[in-house]
Amino acid sequence: MEQSEEFLWITLMKETNKLFLYDRNIEKENHIEFIAGFDEAGRGPLAGPVSTAGVILPSDYENDRINDSKKLTDKERRELAKEIKEKALAYYVKLVDVKTIDTINILEADRQGMECCLSELLKAHRVDYIITDYMKLHTNIPLLSIAKGDATSQSVAAASILAKVTRDDYMIALDEKYPVYGFKKNKGYGTKAHIEAIKTHGFIKGVHRLTFEPIRSMIEEQLSLFD
Repeated sequence: MEQSEEFLWITLMKETNKLFLYDRNIEKENHIEFIAGFDEAGRGPLAGPVSTAGVILPSDYENDRINDSKKLTDKERRELAKEIKEKALAYYVKLVDVKTIDTINILEADRQGMECCLSELLKAHRVDYIITDYMKLHTNIPLLSIAKGDATSQSVAAASILAKVTRDDYMIALDEKYPVYGFKKNKGYGTKAHIEAIKTHGFIKGVHRLTFEPIRSMIEEQLSLFD
């Protein structure tokens, strides 16, 4: 990149949507057209699935409200999720269940979910390049794995929003079935109230992640009573 072009790029980055321009720069540098962004929601909770999503946005679609889902309110996420689904060339969301998480670990479950999303995207649209939030996938398609991808790339941020909204809806529905755990509020995360509820009412097989602490230690302690 020439010095004058670099100066212009830095100026644009300051004045325009950085996430949108990041993706456009990737397209320019790699001479490609269709970027698929991937992200997850729910890697850390004690309960519920991990949600993964892949999104292909049109190159000319810019929305400066799209950002890391964690930086948005629930209302903002839901409004944006609706628009992303309307504007996307293709998208797919995959919930990976607790049994899988406990069997192959959360990192591999996350990877499996994203690879499922990629497979489904490829059935609907061409993918020239992939950007993920720090996740390597088994694919021959050129891939860029970056830390804090959901705060860097518009495509990854869009995926993070779809993943988060889908998982939140799942946990809200789960709360209706198991209200004592407060899933509507805590979304499965290990809040003090949630952990106390587990101690009082026990864990739910297929809902709680048995390999996650402190649930794992609780189970080991219970088993030790029979030694």
